Amino acid sequence: MKLTAKGRYAVMAVADLAKFGAGDPVSLSEISMRQGISLSFLEQIFGGLRRAGLVESSRGAQGGYALARPAATVTLDQIIAAVDEQVRAHGCDPTKRAGCTGGNAKCLTHDLWGALESHIGEFMSRISVADVVDGRAFALEAAQ
Repeated sequence: MKLTAKGRYAVMAVADLAKFGAGDPVSLSEISMRQGISLSFLEQIFGGLRRAGLVESSRGAQGGYALARPAATVTLDQIIAAVDEQVRAHGCDPTKRAGCTGGNAKCLTHDLWGALESHIGEFMSRISVADVVDGRAFALEAAQ
């Protein structure tokens, strides 16, 4: 299973904005201190989040970042996509024409990993940042 630090940290940072921002800009240094994420890494992450329209930036002494829309409308899959990440369970490279085994054939478990990726994607599309901040993410999955 591959969900990189960039994807995990992006979700953590957006959840931090939702919890501590209350609509006001939050500096990346504040998020860095609270979440233990390097400032330079946060700058990379927030570039993608801003380009995707998930956050807005403001300059000045009181500047920083704020969510561009309500936390209840921002889902985890949107955050992951904004930082050019994917959740992958496959061992094969989908960008190459070769199969999983190095030849042209798929491995025996190829469809299993594809189904797992699909389930993870569906789960992440149902969970909003507000759900994470309010602790409802696991309750939502248990109810399914």
